[in-house]
Amino acid sequence: MGDNWWNAVANGDSATVARLIGEGAAVDLRDGRGRTALLLATHANRVALARVLIEAGADVNAKDSIQDSPYLYAGARGHDAILELTLAHGADLTSTNRYGGTALIPAAERGHVETVRRLIAAGVDVDHVNRLHWTALLEAVILGDGGPRHQRIVELLLAAGADPALADGDGVTALAHAHRRGYAEIAAILQRAGARD
Repeated sequence: MGDNWWNAVANGDSATVARLIGEGAAVDLRDGRGRTALLLATHANRVALARVLIEAGADVNAKDSIQDSPYLYAGARGHDAILELTLAHGADLTSTNRYGGTALIPAAERGHVETVRRLIAAGVDVDHVNRLHWTALLEAVILGDGGPRHQRIVELLLAAGADPALADGDGVTALAHAHRRGYAEIAAILQRAGARD
């Protein structure tokens, strides 16, 4: 059944996957890199396949060998339909990736506005600090492009209570990073929220 399972998963063949589950396939079977079928479906943003797997009990928090899970990956990549499925089926909001970051941090960095909105609404800690000593707010400024998407993310994070005074490991705040990068609009948003140099 193994080859049929992985072929069906690779092809996004949700009907065959559903049939194989009905025949007793282990829904959380892992490949050589520790990836479950749900994580592979999430990588490819195959929503129908992810739905079949999740409804059959696939673990949305199962991590692979590099500490990605379907929930964390969907959040990081802005795969919002799959993210919603993981949130509705037991996503661990405190779980972290290989950098020690929650799903919110890479979502903020990559400019996924709607994903950030969903993760905030779900209750992810907006001030979680990863191993780089960065929060979602710091990553949105440091690794973002300063444009409209990152401006909106900074607004969303601040509205959700993100602390603009939290500095990186070198003591540099989001406002100082915004000034250094010439992100005048983000600096203004931070200052309106009470950030000071």
